[in-house]
Amino acid sequence: MIRYIYFITCVLFGLAACEEHSNSIANGYDKSNGKFVSADVSISVGAEQMGAYYPYIKDRKIGLVVNQTSMVNDKHLVDTLLELEADIAAIFAPEHGFRGEADAGEHITSGKDPLTGVNIVSIYGKNKKPTKEQLAGIDLMIFDIQDVGARFYTYISTLHYIMEACAENNIPLLVLDRPNPNGFFVDGPVLDKNYKSFVGMHKIPVVHGMTVGEYAKMINGENWLPDGMQCELVVIPCVNYTHNMTYDLPIKPSPNLPNLRSILLYPSICFFEGTKISIGRGTDKQFQLIGHPELDNYEFTFTPESKPGATSPKLQGQKCYGRDLTELSVDYLKGVAKLDLSYLLEAYQAFPDKEEFFLKSSFFDRLAGSDQLRKQIQAGLSEKEIRASWEPALSNYKRTRSKYLIYE
Repeated sequence: MIRYIYFITCVLFGLAACEEHSNSIANGYDKSNGKFVSADVSISVGAEQMGAYYPYIKDRKIGLVVNQTSMVNDKHLVDTLLELEADIAAIFAPEHGFRGEADAGEHITSGKDPLTGVNIVSIYGKNKKPTKEQLAGIDLMIFDIQDVGARFYTYISTLHYIMEACAENNIPLLVLDRPNPNGFFVDGPVLDKNYKSFVGMHKIPVVHGMTVGEYAKMINGENWLPDGMQCELVVIPCVNYTHNMTYDLPIKPSPNLPNLRSILLYPSICFFEGTKISIGRGTDKQFQLIGHPELDNYEFTFTPESKPGATSPKLQGQKCYGRDLTELSVDYLKGVAKLDLSYLLEAYQAFPDKEEFFLKSSFFDRLAGSDQLRKQIQAGLSEKEIRASWEPALSNYKRTRSKYLIYE
């Protein structure tokens, strides 16, 4: 039987203890004037609700799907659990690795963590789903990874494969929930199932507006696992979080999302990964720059270079002309609260050779979830016309989403 258990308070340690160690300040959204206001509310993530989930891990052999964001206050979840003498059988490492230092798309190797001696199993690349052998002896899986709320950010795809593996092997899954920094809006084209890939597995829009815990509920509830399988699921929610807040992450979720501005821009800027345009990989302003050597009508310039997390960036060593989006304030980006196509449309119109703008690999179509957006841009449609084409699929998704929300 599927169990959805939502703990809103710390059962053993008490709410006050959770609040004392909270690691982020939220910003609230005032619907009356359409502005974000300081809420002075401390968000406490699921991993901090130790009293709620410790009974599940006691005397069980556990597997952990974690990365560098899996922190309990100022300590990693792995170290926290080891201090509690938890029996950790394996760490399952997603894209960017357990320590979050690998390039996007870089091969992740299995082995032992040199700091803890715990076995590390890569679940990125060919081995996206843990095998029966890799799960042997595990009584409980724990998923604790910070997401950023975009369909093509691959941690929710990893979540799907973990749920699938758990369902196949009758292993319960415990999701320690974290806020979605882009969880205050829902927008974008809904995926066409014919374009399913690791950067888009389900019929959801680009900005899905759900936390990982809510999304796990949706995967079960919409029967997205093969053959109608269901994953035995327990979600430990955040405390003091609602979807009318945004969240300034205390740790980079991946090497090329260095700050809140880049995270808020990410859903709109990531489309450029399927084009010839650089978005600042190989600089210290990743996902905050737009440029190419042939956009020489722009005054602003930057030159991508090899850096940790981007060892071979697009247009490496070439002087790129374009836009510096660090001029946009975080408050402005919060207030936009929609997928902004203006960057993409502007760059396409300015690019001299339109036939070469999109990569031949069709990666843009996989990011967009179909070939429709690319064809609309090539046909010269306006942003208003493109946005109108997202209906009624977008509205249907919002109704479906409402069934699985944990937070107000």
